[in-house]
Amino acid sequence: MSEKIPYKIYLEEHEMPKQWYNVRADMKKKPAPLLNPATLRPCTAEELGNVFCDELVKQELNETDRYIDIPEEIQEFYKMYRPSPLVRAYCLEKKLDTPAKIYYKFEGNNTSGSHKLNSAIAQAYYAKQQGLKGVTTETGAGQWGTALSMACSYFDLDCQVYMVKCSYEQKPFRREVMRTYGANVTPSPSNTTEVGRKILAEFPDTNGSLGCAISEAVEKATTQDGYRYVLGSVLSQVLLHQSVIGMESKIAMDKYGITPDIIIGCAGGGSNLGGLISPFMGEKLRGEKDYRFIAVEPASCPSLTRGVYAYDFCDTGKVCPLQKMYTLGSGFMPSANHAGGLRYHGMSAVLSELYDQGLMEAVSVEQTSVFESAQQFARVEGILPAPESSHAIKCAIDEAIKCKETGEEKTILFGLTGTGYFDMYAYGAYNDGRMSDYIPTDEELQKSFDTLPKID
Repeated sequence: MSEKIPYKIYLEEHEMPKQWYNVRADMKKKPAPLLNPATLRPCTAEELGNVFCDELVKQELNETDRYIDIPEEIQEFYKMYRPSPLVRAYCLEKKLDTPAKIYYKFEGNNTSGSHKLNSAIAQAYYAKQQGLKGVTTETGAGQWGTALSMACSYFDLDCQVYMVKCSYEQKPFRREVMRTYGANVTPSPSNTTEVGRKILAEFPDTNGSLGCAISEAVEKATTQDGYRYVLGSVLSQVLLHQSVIGMESKIAMDKYGITPDIIIGCAGGGSNLGGLISPFMGEKLRGEKDYRFIAVEPASCPSLTRGVYAYDFCDTGKVCPLQKMYTLGSGFMPSANHAGGLRYHGMSAVLSELYDQGLMEAVSVEQTSVFESAQQFARVEGILPAPESSHAIKCAIDEAIKCKETGEEKTILFGLTGTGYFDMYAYGAYNDGRMSDYIPTDEELQKSFDTLPKID
């Protein structure tokens, strides 16, 4: 290693970020406001406070403070598993015979197995500070539900999780981890809520969706005293908490004089991607440096690459605020693909606005090619990646091969959001040749687009 850069770069405890970075403060054109579904006017703090914790509402509406202090109790919790390593993928580079330098930020070194714990502990902390009894939420692949159950256990809060039905059935061990930490887990859509019963009546054979699960969790939170709803992605407050990923990455790279040319993240609702790119995007917005950002999404649920930029409901039951975002329509029912965490019909308002301004790119990839890349990565780097993370791996490999073809020595950074040890059903389907690719037709998408709310 002539560059004298170690395989894994760890930060010292004193180097860890003590503040989250709020990229909206550096955006000249801000994301459009959330709208009240009843009045179609921008949501007030009081209205949002009926659903979310008070302090989280303040963070959701804060577009001016560039940095927000991380409470000491959250900093102490972070030290149990942070800083996460920034890894130089020497073995993958050698296997690909590429001049590219490949780095990945590995977020799987905690029991939840993913980056989701970064926001879960923050949201549980604020719920406890408010004196609540508990929280409700949804989960797709189960990573968010697992992380939140851990965080709620730490603060002695009740945790009620609505898990997308296909993931509930495909990932029983993920479900059992949540239950081990004390969470109550319900497959969604279910008969335990009014909105769940309505969805089942309209789509009796549905495998569920994140939009369905969100509707049920919100209803459950708003019909129980002492409860609030918390969300694992999409919202600006979540991207704020996840900025610790990008902050650590930037500190580590600056420490060794490394400047990434391309920064890649998988994209479902936007939490991991937004967290990884935020401090780098801030530099780009301020005109200090330039980077190429790539969002990678599944071809079966392509909100950025094939969606429309419009106000839409954040949930299938249409009880949540409306958000302007790239969307496939709140009624879109994605196929039961194995990247459960990337099956949301829309995209973060922050990332949608950045994408609409041309500040980042997006690509969609089919799941068989994703698992091919995941297998290749596992065999040379020694980590079994989550299906969601493997979308970023696929794109990073493609970009590294382009460097081989052109002879360019680009530096690539991607987010390895978590491990795939609870995803063996999916790996089994791939290894047995039972995995297929599904891409929605233009007609299917148009049918969903036609149901978008008409906002002047």
